[in-house]
Amino acid sequence: MKNRKNLRLFLILLIVALNTGCDQVSKIIVREKIDYHEQISIIKNHFILTKVENTGAFLSAGNDLPYAIRLILLSILPVIVLGFGLYYLIVKINLPKIMQIGMCFLIGGGIGNIIDRLLYGSVTDFLHIDFGLFRTGIFNLADVSIMVGIGILIINSIKQKVYV
Repeated sequence: MKNRKNLRLFLILLIVALNTGCDQVSKIIVREKIDYHEQISIIKNHFILTKVENTGAFLSAGNDLPYAIRLILLSILPVIVLGFGLYYLIVKINLPKIMQIGMCFLIGGGIGNIIDRLLYGSVTDFLHIDFGLFRTGIFNLADVSIMVGIGILIINSIKQKVYV
């Protein structure tokens, strides 16, 4: 039983670390190899790499807030929420596996963006998708992890309601 708990803890921390690590490695490469606002076309003009720094939240929301408020809302509060989320994930051993995976992606991505915010004062974004009607802002791999995590949690929630 103890080995099973240790394996579960190891897998949780591994998935969180892989999400955070992939995000951080990609940002290190982008910071070193791409100039600000340089545009590198990966798939014609549909998938573009371009480096920007985002001092706000999702899609630069809160960019214009005073520094102290941005610090509280975008750094301190998320650290507390992510810490609680990780604690909850580790302590609640009876959560469905799919929910655990979704939370790992969400927490790992959140940690990736928090690391940027704490170390650099902003988050490095560099991915942009434009397929006409489907167009994104500029985002990073942490944002992808967060969205995958949210998607998994939503699908799990819908599945549970269907079977109830």
